[in-house]
Amino acid sequence: MLPGPQMTPKAIAELIDSEKVTVTGGVPTIWIAMLKELEQNDYDLSSLRMLLFGGSAAPKSMIRAYEEKYNVPVVHAYGMTETSPVVSVCHLKSHQTKLPAEEKLELKSKQGFPVPGVEIKVQGADGEAAWDGKEMGELLIRGPWIADEYYKDERSADAFRDGWLHTGDVVTVDGEGAIKITDRTKDLIKSGGEWISSVDLENALMAHEGVFEAAVVAVPHEKWQERPVACVVLKEDDKEKVTKEDLLQFLKPQVAKWWLPDEIVFMDELPKTSVGKFLKRTLRKEMKERFGTKESVE
Repeated sequence: MLPGPQMTPKAIAELIDSEKVTVTGGVPTIWIAMLKELEQNDYDLSSLRMLLFGGSAAPKSMIRAYEEKYNVPVVHAYGMTETSPVVSVCHLKSHQTKLPAEEKLELKSKQGFPVPGVEIKVQGADGEAAWDGKEMGELLIRGPWIADEYYKDERSADAFRDGWLHTGDVVTVDGEGAIKITDRTKDLIKSGGEWISSVDLENALMAHEGVFEAAVVAVPHEKWQERPVACVVLKEDDKEKVTKEDLLQFLKPQVAKWWLPDEIVFMDELPKTSVGKFLKRTLRKEMKERFGTKESVE
């Protein structure tokens, strides 16, 4: 069943209750919001045999709430449009079902095991990374139904190499073969299960006549997982003229509403590497301390 144009927690909860839905899925932000609706109103979820999460990492607290408070089994999965669409599904192996609750929760928060027919490897800085749950690298995928090019798109050369799809996701793989996404290679921002390009936002900001430089980084957000924060250096003559609202109004016709930065921070200069690239690691740390929120669905 499709919920229609109103993707509100109330509408979805009522549909599950009235139509006795057995399996449903969506991005974690939907189900985080649903928890608040379930706390405020009484719904019958007993028909649900499975709740699927995908599109972004699912917070452990959310998984715990559905399984322990509402007795709804959850399944964490991972995929992309290019993978048609599933790469991996998280399920506990027989010997893992007897582990302590917290260990099982940790396993369920991972993106899980590749589905049959899909091969993966993790490309680290110095070759293929070990499957030890610690060494990180970019996730590479191949298989019969995995895309091997973008139609008439020059990005194909970077994304598809030597028969492998380079996902742009940084992961670890444990000894059992379970995938866990830990970071992103190109500073993309994942908000509400959708990507926001930091580079596109930076370019849009720097098109403003009063902006000298701009760097956009992600900060944690309890509802949307991540949100963009823009760090902006204004031109000297415009430092007393250009406001945050001016820049937001400038961006509105150029980008989707949900791309708009939650915060715009004016700085005298942006930290850079020796070759002039923005030190986004430094900016992320600073902006997280100022604006980041912890996950919370308690």
